[in-house]
Amino acid sequence: MAIKCALASILVHLVLASLPTYTIGSRLLPHNRSSFPPGFIFGAGSSAYQSEGAALIDGRGPSIWDTFVREQSEKIKDRSTGDVADDFYHRYKEDIKLMKKIGLDSFRFSISWSRILPNGKISGGVNQKGVDFYNFIVDELISNGIQPLVTLFHWDVPQAIEDEYGGFLSSEIVDDYRNYADFCFKEFGDRVKYWVTINEPDIVGLKGYASGINAPGRCSSYIGNCTVGNSATEPYMVVHNMILSHAAAVKLYREKYQASQKGKLGITVSVRWMVPKYPTVSCRKAASTALDFSFGWVVHPLVYGEYPESMRDLVGTRLPNFTEEETEMVKGYFDFVGINYYTARYAEEATSYSSIYLSYTTDSRVNLTTEKNGIPIGPQAAPSWLYVYPKGIREILLYTKSKYNNIPIIVTENGMADPNNSSISINDALNDNLRIKYHFLHLSYLLEAIKDGVDVRGYYVWSFLDDFEWELGYTVRFGINFVDYENGLKRYYKHSALWFKDFLQMENVTSSSLLYSQ
Repeated sequence: MAIKCALASILVHLVLASLPTYTIGSRLLPHNRSSFPPGFIFGAGSSAYQSEGAALIDGRGPSIWDTFVREQSEKIKDRSTGDVADDFYHRYKEDIKLMKKIGLDSFRFSISWSRILPNGKISGGVNQKGVDFYNFIVDELISNGIQPLVTLFHWDVPQAIEDEYGGFLSSEIVDDYRNYADFCFKEFGDRVKYWVTINEPDIVGLKGYASGINAPGRCSSYIGNCTVGNSATEPYMVVHNMILSHAAAVKLYREKYQASQKGKLGITVSVRWMVPKYPTVSCRKAASTALDFSFGWVVHPLVYGEYPESMRDLVGTRLPNFTEEETEMVKGYFDFVGINYYTARYAEEATSYSSIYLSYTTDSRVNLTTEKNGIPIGPQAAPSWLYVYPKGIREILLYTKSKYNNIPIIVTENGMADPNNSSISINDALNDNLRIKYHFLHLSYLLEAIKDGVDVRGYYVWSFLDDFEWELGYTVRFGINFVDYENGLKRYYKHSALWFKDFLQMENVTSSSLLYSQ
């Protein structure tokens, strides 16, 4: 094993040596952590349904994803489930040892709401085995010098409250979510100092309620393969209630816990950088509108207390309004915003629009494409949606600084996936040079954004392990660590994990004073 690791390390250094010395503008960009500001956090991420497994044991209640992968299995590319996933539930100690060896500052994981509260409500009873599991994780991380970043909700609504009142379609969920968050703050907040309230409300609205390709699989029949739903109204209702739930949790934390626990709370948003397809006024406007309908949909209310003007104009009465009281509760209720960045799109004005078949998917009147004049916007990774466009991370960070008053940011997800190719050997699968280049370039552009004054405080690789990737199942691999699904879920470092280890442990390769003196 030692010989294999040594050989892999040599190969990684050969990859590093083959990388050019990148410059952006006139500034040299290094590839080690010493060039980043003191206290900058480097981590990797996961989520409960994607990695934990143990879905049917120890008192865990079902979530909407447990139902979705069974009742709408045709929407999962390989018809798989997260019943076992990576079995992190039983292997967390082994995995945390891997994190420590790599040198991670932090690990982002999510709590399965229904593992703690099987019926979604405190009144329905607490599953102590679930509470114990998360206490074990937090304690194990801290004892290994790794800071937990905990996501309270990563898409897995308890099925019990989905059945009772429709989950996030109803404002009734705000109280239940607040109570769930309160329980977690009380139970884990003495050790957890970074919380994400909700992961990607915008993607839940899009994939869960507009296109119907994710749980709970709702959409209008003229948009996708769904038996129930309304793509014109439900995405907006769901995101609205998620924003209110986030704000309610932050308000409670500030009033009840923050003074003593001294933690920080944020919300994460998925964003694709929008590049005007052509240098025209209409394309620039289309790019701006597309950003409003994704990133601004969540962030604008948190900063300004209302939805972006373009959304209000184009969606009209289908877009919910914040009451005066809600505006006061929402505006400014965050300590940071998490940005999940993977890719980019070309944007241009849509030439046609149906006023009959209304949907969030077309309301922006923008066409998003992945190529211009037959040339892709960047190299395509395994997922059909992921085209590598590293400079987009700098652009979205500068955009956020300019439009949203330089709010504190943590890059909570950044990564790419290879295909899960069973015809190649594990040794070949571990040789993920494109992933190394992906992270090297994104970190380079991220560092450039910091140099330009953006308040970025951390960077999390997605993902720590290969895992269940939602509608793609196990057909792609995002992890910097390989999981052998065919042979007992054994873990192997990919070359990118070894590169990240070197990145985190190298010192003084390039003078940070040179980078921060201008």
